[in-house]
Amino acid sequence: MCAALPPLAGGTSGAEALRPLLDTVLDALREGAQARGGPLPAGGPAAVAARTASLGAVLPETGTGAHEALRTLVRAVAEGAADPAHPLCAAHLHTPPLALAAAADLAASALNPSMDSWDQAPAASALEERLTAALAAEVYPAGDRPDALVTTGGTESNQLALLLARERHGPAVRTVVGANAHHSFHRAAWLLGLPEPVTVPTPGGTLEPAALAEALTRTRGPVLVAATAGTTDAGLVDPIAALADVCTAHGAEFHVDAAYGGPVLFSRTHRHLLDGLDRARTVTVDLHKLGWQPAAAGLLAVRDADDLAVLGHTADYLNADDDTEAGLPDLLGRSLRTTRRPDVLKAAVTLRALGREGLGALVDACMARAQDLADLVEKAPGLELRARPTLTTVLFRPLTAAERADGGVPAEAAGAAPSADEEPAAIRRTLLAGGHAVLGRAAADGRLWLKATLLNPHATPGDLAQLITLVEGSTHR
Repeated sequence: MCAALPPLAGGTSGAEALRPLLDTVLDALREGAQARGGPLPAGGPAAVAARTASLGAVLPETGTGAHEALRTLVRAVAEGAADPAHPLCAAHLHTPPLALAAAADLAASALNPSMDSWDQAPAASALEERLTAALAAEVYPAGDRPDALVTTGGTESNQLALLLARERHGPAVRTVVGANAHHSFHRAAWLLGLPEPVTVPTPGGTLEPAALAEALTRTRGPVLVAATAGTTDAGLVDPIAALADVCTAHGAEFHVDAAYGGPVLFSRTHRHLLDGLDRARTVTVDLHKLGWQPAAAGLLAVRDADDLAVLGHTADYLNADDDTEAGLPDLLGRSLRTTRRPDVLKAAVTLRALGREGLGALVDACMARAQDLADLVEKAPGLELRARPTLTTVLFRPLTAAERADGGVPAEAAGAAPSADEEPAAIRRTLLAGGHAVLGRAAADGRLWLKATLLNPHATPGDLAQLITLVEGSTHR
């Protein structure tokens, strides 16, 4: 006699099949977080790998059943997670997703629309059309026909921007980027068979108009300039409007990678940081950074929807000409991918629930926490702040023994201290190994810095003070 087949998530009976499983999942998530007790598991990679191996066979001959598998594995992953919802998990542009966005993502998984043909995603495709138009209008408020494509994030969006430029100008188009630009531009040029990007030095951390102008005078052929609104290492914003002026003067096209900083558009207080953004031909924005969405939720906004026509592609089983002529929407030109998740649903739920005001308040809260942390660093005698934060990233480092001596701490009391570069790296690894905090690292001014990327709007001044205490306690004395 055959065993009963496991239930499906969709259909009229799917919700009832999911309900008891969700109880198991939620219990396992809570138990795992309690067992972890901090922002990440203690012990480092070897300890985590050993605990994972102790769970038993990944593919047993006989299954253990739905509840046991969910309880065991979800609990193990939660216990072994670097949890971005913990206020001391602050290394990367790795956001804690909003609960309502995660709930919407569950619905997307249960319904499982595939966004490559209308007959697989009727309502989801209509919702995506409306949402991308609305978000494109945020980037280009005065645009005649702006549009946006849903992507997996900044890397795919930047690659798409270069692809569109290549299709407009041919394979000789050169990309000009600052040294502060995301690595994805170099990878995209390699993938697309384009010349290696011209890299302009950014000693101050941002791409300066005079340096760009000089580089453009030496660059032949069609050019796409890529500026950055929210650098990965320091959260800095290039002078967008001034760079747009330079591009106009030299006949270069303009792209802005605002994967990090783009959602600052929702903030009435800080949106001036993005003045000139609408002058770019294409703009990258990620909602899984300062948008608090589960990954992935990226966008490439374009000033003119006609630029996207080159992405059109026909596959008879998905968008036959007669179906398109009969009125069935053609989705293949909306992405380089074929099968893709309905990432639009979680974003649409969030935007509807919170509105511009609610999202702006989240942005403002995180930017305020960054200023608070900078204040604490400036008051700490053994720490140095690189600069006041622009977005939500704070770079700081422990003073060396000599620097502490200059500040009144006897040099002999410091002992044989590590170098200025060794100590931030050692502190970071010490905090990781103990499961105490997750901090990043960034090189700037010829030195290595600790990096805190504050994306948790629920972080408190007490959490930030604890982070400073942990760093100070790990500093070589």
